[in-house]
Amino acid sequence: MTRPTSFIVAASVTLAYAAIAAPVATAAPAATLDASNPFAKVSTLPFHYPAFDKIRNEHFKPAFEAGMRAQLREIDAIAANRAAPTFENTFIALERSGQLLARVSTTFSNLQGANTNDALDEIDREMSPKLAAHHDAIFMNDKLWQRVKAVYDKRDTLKLDAESKHLVERYHRDFVRAGANLSAADKAKLKAYNGEIASLQSNFTQNVLKEANASALVVDSRAELAGLPDAEIDAAALEAKKRGLDGKYVIALANTTIQPPMASMTRRATREKLLAASLARGSHGGEFDSRALVLRLVKLRADKAALLGYPTFAAYSLEEETAKTPEAVNKLLGDVIKPAEANARGEAAEIQKVIDAEKGGFQVGPQDWAYYTDKVRAAKYAFDESQLKPYFELNNVVLKGVFYAANKEYGISFKERHDLPVYDPDVRVFDVFDADGKQLAIFLMDYYARPNKQGGAWMNEYVTQSSLLGNHPVVANHLNIPKPAAGQPTLLTFDEVTTAFHEFGHALHGMFSNVKYPTFGGANTSRDFVEYPSQLNEMWATWPEVLANYARHYQTGAPMPKDLLDKVTAAKKFNMGFITTEYTAAAILDQRWHQLAPNQVPADVVTFEAQALKDAGADFAPVPPRYRTTYFSHAFSGGYSAGYYAYLWSEKLAADTTEWFKENGGLLRKNGDYFRKTLLSRGGSADELDLFRNFRGRDAKIEPLLERRGLTGN
Repeated sequence: MTRPTSFIVAASVTLAYAAIAAPVATAAPAATLDASNPFAKVSTLPFHYPAFDKIRNEHFKPAFEAGMRAQLREIDAIAANRAAPTFENTFIALERSGQLLARVSTTFSNLQGANTNDALDEIDREMSPKLAAHHDAIFMNDKLWQRVKAVYDKRDTLKLDAESKHLVERYHRDFVRAGANLSAADKAKLKAYNGEIASLQSNFTQNVLKEANASALVVDSRAELAGLPDAEIDAAALEAKKRGLDGKYVIALANTTIQPPMASMTRRATREKLLAASLARGSHGGEFDSRALVLRLVKLRADKAALLGYPTFAAYSLEEETAKTPEAVNKLLGDVIKPAEANARGEAAEIQKVIDAEKGGFQVGPQDWAYYTDKVRAAKYAFDESQLKPYFELNNVVLKGVFYAANKEYGISFKERHDLPVYDPDVRVFDVFDADGKQLAIFLMDYYARPNKQGGAWMNEYVTQSSLLGNHPVVANHLNIPKPAAGQPTLLTFDEVTTAFHEFGHALHGMFSNVKYPTFGGANTSRDFVEYPSQLNEMWATWPEVLANYARHYQTGAPMPKDLLDKVTAAKKFNMGFITTEYTAAAILDQRWHQLAPNQVPADVVTFEAQALKDAGADFAPVPPRYRTTYFSHAFSGGYSAGYYAYLWSEKLAADTTEWFKENGGLLRKNGDYFRKTLLSRGGSADELDLFRNFRGRDAKIEPLLERRGLTGN
């Protein structure tokens, strides 16, 4: 997840998976930007909500260029100030700078992830290196650096409050890491690296989306999709028709290796074709092949780290995370992969028994796992996914599940509104009110998959809270649920239900932000901390009171039978060997690529990937990594480079906090209010682990994580 410096956009405007955007700010001079451009002034809609109905593709480029010019003038004025450097004339001035650029970059990056088109992709390709150069022009401005350093050196004597002192330390760290201490020659070299890296990351992101669309599975008959619900087959026919393939059926590819339809498809041959299409993405030649791009990116990142004095890019990247070192990350992944794979092998043995009992005549493979897992679950717990979906209708899940839990825990309430513009008709908008009735935020809900929408699920902010700038949160959640045919209900899998709760945890982090400086607003925290509130929020998906409230049959309204509710709860650890192994294998790949020194970059992506997994003990064939290298957007689009481990690292905090909630009575306002006050509202305004210790009273223990994933006793 990208975490741009607050007063400037990230080096690439491409929205990474689950990205959190830079903050929008209050009014600023529009430089030479024409007044008719909607970015020339702050939106007059509530909470500076974007005027999507007025924004056109052609508005972005001039707004970017004007925004960069305006900010450079602001930066030059700060750097050339003849007055002695102070916190106010240097750091407050930096926090207020770049407001026009923030407006356009935030909206652009969010739309380019959620609703892109060829014009936006071209703008992204053109602007990414320019924005990288703009970033460098600021962070390598020696006069500005000397002012930052002067205040930093005397920070302990300035009587700053804790958040302000933390801001000084954060800027100092960011300047050093951006090359402020390098020689002129090395600064020039670093600028070249940053520009090329930004371009390659943009290209990788676009390749992944275009390859997913180009590699969609096309079949000739309805029979080949046997097992899929009629609504999904109808949707596949509709997708084929949109592509000019009347009479055929198209199954679009999800971002992950294992494709969701595999859980239902009864024909093994179709599952095999779908898996093959998934695995081959980005590595089978053609215009979207990303192998050479990956190798160049890895080399450039390693070179950049070496120039800045770090042995590897992972060492450089992890310095600003709570994990701090590659060794700490390797230990976590090593501690998890062995018991996870042991569990996965046990799960495979159970699946094989079912295959053999049916006289299948084959060994379980990745294409079979989801399909037969449902059969094993049915045998062990007497239910399968098809029994659950009628009780997980989208509107019920959101209004009576996600929103209900938030109301019980924090006292907030929601009211849908239809008067604000949206960028797609399926986007829904809600006002969010605090317990005292005062409006807290605006929430956008964008849950359906589209061909021009990046895969996965994520949260982003169109406006990030800041009392300095007077901003209130405008927050969005994005999922990729297949849209049913017209008139059909949207029935979710349990994984999709959990994802909805997860992403809303990010949204709460943004909504509850109560900080002064935009740098620290919302979910602008370390990558290995930002997933903590979202993973914690997953607990309410299966909390008995919440589950009973939203799990209702979409036709009759009848609650899910108690025996089925009990089975869902009992099966929470089911298939955790597979889930943990596929995730950890991907995290290991991310680390192996980014723990290479410049002279260690291999010549072949596929060979290196296979050897890396084997060396780590993560090469159990029926469980491939959740993402292979050539479609691993987290690692190669810039957002989670050397940081994909963060989900597991954050889950350790979430699992420990789940125990705290259980110890203190669960879904109670007093618990939510305390968590909000001590942690969610603080954003990145203090050391994140100190925030956790302040909340929990100690460091997190790993035992709740292992217990949560069923990895104890191995």
